[in-house]
Amino acid sequence: MLKKLRVKFILMMMTFAAVLLGSIFGLIYYFTAANLAQTSFEMLQSAALRPMRPERPGNAPESVRLPFFIVQVSKTGALTAEGNALYDLSDEEFLRELVLAAQAQGKSDGLLRTYHLRFFIANTPDGEKYVFADMSAEQATLKGLIRTSVLIGIGSLAVFFALSLILARWAVRPVEEAWQQQKQFVADASHELKTPLAVILTNAELLQTADEEDRQRFSSNVLAAATQMRALVSGLLDLARSDQAKSAAAQAQFDWSRCALDACLPFEPVFFERGLIFSYDVEPGLFVLGDEAQLRRCADILLDNAQKYAAPGGACRLILVRHGKNRCRLCVSSEGEPLSAEACRKIFERFYRLDSARSRDGSYGLGLSIAESIVRHSGGRIWAEGAEKENRFFIELPLCRTASAAP
Repeated sequence: MLKKLRVKFILMMMTFAAVLLGSIFGLIYYFTAANLAQTSFEMLQSAALRPMRPERPGNAPESVRLPFFIVQVSKTGALTAEGNALYDLSDEEFLRELVLAAQAQGKSDGLLRTYHLRFFIANTPDGEKYVFADMSAEQATLKGLIRTSVLIGIGSLAVFFALSLILARWAVRPVEEAWQQQKQFVADASHELKTPLAVILTNAELLQTADEEDRQRFSSNVLAAATQMRALVSGLLDLARSDQAKSAAAQAQFDWSRCALDACLPFEPVFFERGLIFSYDVEPGLFVLGDEAQLRRCADILLDNAQKYAAPGGACRLILVRHGKNRCRLCVSSEGEPLSAEACRKIFERFYRLDSARSRDGSYGLGLSIAESIVRHSGGRIWAEGAEKENRFFIELPLCRTASAAP
């Protein structure tokens, strides 16, 4: 699929380049040809206005080689020629043939393509004056222009093809990364579902032959595995919903300060039961635009993450303050082993866990991914920092005008 996408991109770019170059060279050719024709026509007019030096055909000096020649047809039909030696002006029959060909076109100027001549007819008191200009130089110029345009066009297309290959890789890279992430997501989800499913199947088989005493234990195992699977499926569905485009109906201005306080209150007994020290400091009156329920869940995820992985007896803290004029920043910190720089970068990836033991406490590496998706769709950003004996998670959101205008 990605290979076809690259090929389509390259074909589109090459088609665009070919059309663009063709249009440019076509315009250059058109205006060059028009300019040459205009120059030739002005030369013919200028030659027609020159006084004729009467000479019978064949008497023109051989040293005279001009790009045009003139044939004067008197009222009696006599021919007088003046001009170059590119044509045999001594051949009266040939000159009359040219005059008749010019007359046959029924206009005062035009082209005699058979003879590669351009002509202009001027009426004079002594008769008609026919000025003929050789088109060989003009045609050679245009042919040279075509050859040059073709060479430049081929070279330009070759360079553009090389650039298209580079741009195709660059343009398709986000799609390729998304495709790889999707494949990895499916593989990881399948792997995570496989474990509780195997537990359920194994205990269900044992239930068929177990005695009454073991039935209770196997049933509890099935229930625990099913609960674990339900939590995983629920997390996957939440993640899929959070990846969808944000709904305009769900976006509303709300008090982020009050929401953060509401998130802290249910967690106070949780931290107390685990022997952790929990405190919070929330600046009032900070309003943001977003889905209040979803952003409340982000705060819940960070607080739950803090109480799960804080060091025994460690301190945890939530702080929400204004950051700059138009933004606010929420920070949830917990004492414990600091995260590495690599872990801080990867911790918001789906199914990422610092160690395999985390899956046994109900963590599947989805919570922070869900929070990242929600914050991103709300126009904010989320990141983690590992400090000395402490880990901090930040959520930064743009403030609404209500909060920005507050003193």
